[in-house]
Amino acid sequence: MSQKNETPILLLSLLITVGLIAGGFWWFTRKSSLNLNQINSSNRENSPSLADLPQASSGEAGDKTFASVQNIPTGLFNYGGSTSWAPIRLTVDPAIQAARPEFRLRYVEPSAGNPGSGTGIQALIEGQLAFAQSSRPILDQELRRAQQRGLTLKAIPVAIDGLAVAVNPNLNIPGLTITQLRSIYTGKTTNWSQLGGPNLPIKAYSRLITDGGTVELFVQNILGGQAFGPNVEYVSTTTQALQKLAGSPGGIYYASAPEVVPQCSIKPLPLGRTQGQYIAPYQEPLILPSECPGNRNKLNIEAFQSGKYPITRNLFVVVKQTGQTEQRAGDAYANLLLTEQGQELIAQSGFVRIR
Repeated sequence: MSQKNETPILLLSLLITVGLIAGGFWWFTRKSSLNLNQINSSNRENSPSLADLPQASSGEAGDKTFASVQNIPTGLFNYGGSTSWAPIRLTVDPAIQAARPEFRLRYVEPSAGNPGSGTGIQALIEGQLAFAQSSRPILDQELRRAQQRGLTLKAIPVAIDGLAVAVNPNLNIPGLTITQLRSIYTGKTTNWSQLGGPNLPIKAYSRLITDGGTVELFVQNILGGQAFGPNVEYVSTTTQALQKLAGSPGGIYYASAPEVVPQCSIKPLPLGRTQGQYIAPYQEPLILPSECPGNRNKLNIEAFQSGKYPITRNLFVVVKQTGQTEQRAGDAYANLLLTEQGQELIAQSGFVRIR
């Protein structure tokens, strides 16, 4: 064959070869692209979304027993504060000591003044305590005092409490509004007949405002910051007040609900925000003193948890944010109380679970 005839054949062969290569490349890349898309689609379908991923636990919320709580420091730690916490100290703290013997606790009373939330927080600021127990939030002036010492305070809520009003068991009155209670303790209402009761002088009892968080809370939330009236007689302890109340036909007193509701010698009084719409701090029906101590009144847990009862509050562990062992001790104590075991023991102490 001549060279002249071979040239077109060579060109045609070259074109066919290039076409085959190009076609093969196109087919391969298309197939690969399809496979890649299928793989990515499959990965998207099989991969969990952010909502499906396991979430980190919040602190010690998942712990059920004292034994399961982590980061418990070893040593002896002083603490103090609110007298309203006394039932918790009596019930919960021994159980903590039994389960965690390395975490030793010692309740310390103030060197000056009476035990209470305020004196406990002050002692904490001054470095006398590892942590404090309070029946009210931290006050602004306490935060300022702490800041002056280069400290930050944190209040960790661990239980729900409320204030209960007690009267003589023979006093016939269905309940009081918050306004009427304020009027009694500021001295504007002095006879029960002014409130639909018998013609009987009102004898109001209270601890001093310097004695603790319960009185401070009462003055701020119920009296609106007003001073006590001249008709108020001051007592040093709730025990003394209840003894006086039992012998005073027109007597009235307020304290932490677990200290009042189960008592046999007095009558806890329903309270309301409006006239006639009263909520009892106890589970109805009322157990009369004649049936006590065989039966005792119990806290109205539902009303406290829902906020229907008009005077509720939290109990707090107050901790200094120092990053030192004392902060670990305060955090550990709060975490222990927030376990399932701690909350159950708090309920057994007469308070209401916060979780």
